[in-house]
Amino acid sequence: MATTYNYASVPASTTWIEKAAAIGREISAPAAADVDEKARFPKESLKALADQGFLGLCLPKEFGGAGEAPRTFAAVVEELAQYCGSSAMVYVMHVAASQSIVASTQYADKSNVLKEIGSGKHLTTLAFSEKGSRSQFWMPCSKLQAHGDAFSTTAEKSWVTSAGHAQSYVSSAQSPTAGSPMESTLYLVDRTTKGVETVAPFNGLGLRGNDSAPVQMNNVSIQAGELLTENGKGADMMLQVVLPWFVVGTSAMAHGLCRAAIGATAAHLTGTGFDSGSKLRDLPNLRARLARMNMRTERSRALLGLTVAMMEQPTAETPLYVLQSRLSALETAVEVTDLAMKACGGAAFSKHLGIERQFRDARAGWVMAPTVDHLEEFVGRALTGMELF
Repeated sequence: MATTYNYASVPASTTWIEKAAAIGREISAPAAADVDEKARFPKESLKALADQGFLGLCLPKEFGGAGEAPRTFAAVVEELAQYCGSSAMVYVMHVAASQSIVASTQYADKSNVLKEIGSGKHLTTLAFSEKGSRSQFWMPCSKLQAHGDAFSTTAEKSWVTSAGHAQSYVSSAQSPTAGSPMESTLYLVDRTTKGVETVAPFNGLGLRGNDSAPVQMNNVSIQAGELLTENGKGADMMLQVVLPWFVVGTSAMAHGLCRAAIGATAAHLTGTGFDSGSKLRDLPNLRARLARMNMRTERSRALLGLTVAMMEQPTAETPLYVLQSRLSALETAVEVTDLAMKACGGAAFSKHLGIERQFRDARAGWVMAPTVDHLEEFVGRALTGMELF
């Protein structure tokens, strides 16, 4: 659905937003149903994003990026998600992972990898969650074993987005001398590295095209120059760098699903009627549902707009707003798509409007770490002066 609010992106960023909308309309939308039905990777969308410079949207210009801020990222993701949630999710994970490489002071080949990303030749993703710690991604069970200046690790990574298509994974493990899982280290590993194996294809309820699959790492060798953080400092980068970008992206994705559902619902109510000549829009209960959908969406979008502004000028409250933005967006997407299904009835349930796909995609975000339960706990702890962990 059209809106004039784009998270207060500056005029110079408007071109990126318009280009993203065009990719969504012309490339993502025609393939979205097939991507969902076959649970296949949205290769058309990702090729267009790579070809038009979006893989480097938020990278510094020195690496061939556009140097755009989180607010532009949010607006771009929201446009993409209106047409294909899976395409948006793959893109979000790429940008969040890329930011950890940007922030790294340890990674030896940083410049070359970032230039590859900036030129659209390198898709990356996050590989944090593990079978043993599940959605508590900040507490990896795997551990680095030191071998002189190098390391090795064995890990069961769960549900890695773009598992079979990304060139690299930003991954995590406990440091060699860790006293707790929070003493982790981040490293970058190539998907084709010996010992790295995608275990099974993804056949989920929602976001079916994001190639989210378990990845097994069997005695994988990691050189010192492939570490992204100092040993034991991984949690800092996870929570201070990766999480804010991930939150902005997934929140914007949820809002894009909402906007698509609102647009489809409005079109159905105005374009469908009875033999008597009246339209569905003439029924006050259906208009009320549409009104609630729009109000809840704009309320959540406003919170995200405030959050991206705070990220540019951080205060002590910024982390709280980051967490609240994701919590709000996830809850809003579930509620709005539920209302859309009810407002459109059989037309929605019979998959004629695309709302059923948005309904399922919204629920996939709900269980993605940090989950709604985690977010409520973190926000509650922050508001009562407790440590988050």
